[in-house]
Amino acid sequence: MIQLRQICLVAHNLSETIDDLTDILGINICFIDPGVEYFGLNNTLMPIGRNFLEVVAPVKQDTAAGRYLERREGDGGYMVICQAGSLKDQQMYRQRALDQGIRIAHESERDNWNICQLHPQDMMSAFLEIDWDSEDDLSGNWEPAGGSGWIDKIKQDVTVDIIGVELQGENIEAMQRKWTDVLGLPCKNNAIKLNNSTIRFVKAKDGRGDGLSGIDLKVKDASGIRTRAAKRGCIDEKGIVSICGTRFHLHSA
Repeated sequence: MIQLRQICLVAHNLSETIDDLTDILGINICFIDPGVEYFGLNNTLMPIGRNFLEVVAPVKQDTAAGRYLERREGDGGYMVICQAGSLKDQQMYRQRALDQGIRIAHESERDNWNICQLHPQDMMSAFLEIDWDSEDDLSGNWEPAGGSGWIDKIKQDVTVDIIGVELQGENIEAMQRKWTDVLGLPCKNNAIKLNNSTIRFVKAKDGRGDGLSGIDLKVKDASGIRTRAAKRGCIDEKGIVSICGTRFHLHSA
């Protein structure tokens, strides 16, 4: 079993991006991880339902996140972070990736938490990170958010849940094969269904090339979200809410 647990965006200006996200989407900050300083980053996490939206920003020269900002010519989606239902499952996904010749960009094994990040170039879009948390709780304890202290920060009167992620590419058929080979799940109608969400594949049309281009949200107040987005200059020419170089597709709860 595997499910989406966290989406990570990368931004030049962390504080401005967090202000936009919390105000427009009506969500709260729940955790700042000092551990990402090792990678030359600062970050902030916000719960959306029982899952998370994270933003990272480089604070040093020559970081992977900084190179990603340069490649995609601005802020945007960065990582699709999933939780495996068991350590055995996590190791199975890791081996599937290796069997396909996909590079592991970073991994860490601890007593209570394993990380495996697959290289975004090999995945043709974004990092795919597959983690194992010793609690084996797919809707509760989550080590990247500091455990379980985030639960009282959940706010769902405006934005309810993350229900999908959108990956764009020039060759979506090849991209789909990469993701299906690792996840072991079928792709139907250009989408892979995880336990709690969907990974969608769309043709790149914005000139930014392959990458994590959008997030699907279940919301209770789409009108309010669009109004606040307009005030902050975060609606694109098609009327789609766009924050941190990422399209937010709103679906009524």
